[in-house]
Amino acid sequence: MKKAIFPGSFDPFTNGHKDIVDQALNVFDEIIIAVGKNSSKSYMFSLKERISFIKKSFETNSKITIESYSDLTINFCESQNINFLIRGLRNTNDFLFEKDTKNIQETFSSIKTVYFISGKNFSYVSSTLVRDLIKFGGKYEHLLPFELKN
Repeated sequence: MKKAIFPGSFDPFTNGHKDIVDQALNVFDEIIIAVGKNSSKSYMFSLKERISFIKKSFETNSKITIESYSDLTINFCESQNINFLIRGLRNTNDFLFEKDTKNIQETFSSIKTVYFISGKNFSYVSSTLVRDLIKFGGKYEHLLPFELKN
């Protein structure tokens, strides 16, 4: 059974994130969506809300579990006994960042990173842009796989 972890802050979880998970479900038997807690970051949505959004997005999928973590992602993977890390790529900026992260990671870990390229309908979707739309009253509903209750 192939298991993988898809880590992120998911503030909020977008259709782009869901697209990556949907692609990864074709490769992995089980996926843990790992919601990061970083005390130096300020979030629009609480950890409880972020986890709830993801649960709404996959409520009927038994191959998905959601957990939170506050350690290094690699340490969380190792604590879960999982050897695969899922990452999504939207553009060349993501690629450059992920390449450097992978190169550093390989100096101290044997965990393999598997990359999935966002579908063309999701390559422009980011949590940062969605947060701005929410904050300033823009239309954002089509960018989320769940309904935000105001």
